[in-house]
Amino acid sequence: MLPVFAGTVVKVHPDDYTIASISPALAEEALTLLGRLQPFSSVTVDHSEVSVVLRSSEWVSLEHNFPGSMTEGPYTLITFDIVLDLSLVGFLSVVAGLLAENGVSIYALSTYLRDHILIRKENAAKAVRLLNGLVETSRKLLEKG
Repeated sequence: MLPVFAGTVVKVHPDDYTIASISPALAEEALTLLGRLQPFSSVTVDHSEVSVVLRSSEWVSLEHNFPGSMTEGPYTLITFDIVLDLSLVGFLSVVAGLLAENGVSIYALSTYLRDHILIRKENAAKAVRLLNGLVETSRKLLEKG
């Protein structure tokens, strides 16, 4: 795992993000309206909700279409800018453990190539400091051999 963290770049996205839960009865409308979102955004449909992560500014312009939706935010989006093999075991476990030990909650999302986490905005600077410390420590340990 050391080489993986040593090669990771912790990318902090500048915008505020909102996490929304939309009724599954509005899934078709949600997919139509939310299909035009710009990166980074995520739409997940399951049996009990449509879960959406998007820029808070985008949510403000769309929320009137989804009465009764639940939202949380603002969040800061952090991307681990390294291509992760799908067989890699424990990457998010290390991240979640480090942040949990320091009282920082995460909302994790994975795409095919990368992992992302959302951190409450008020905890973002602390999380970034901890994660960059993990990367730097991994690099130094790898250099020592």
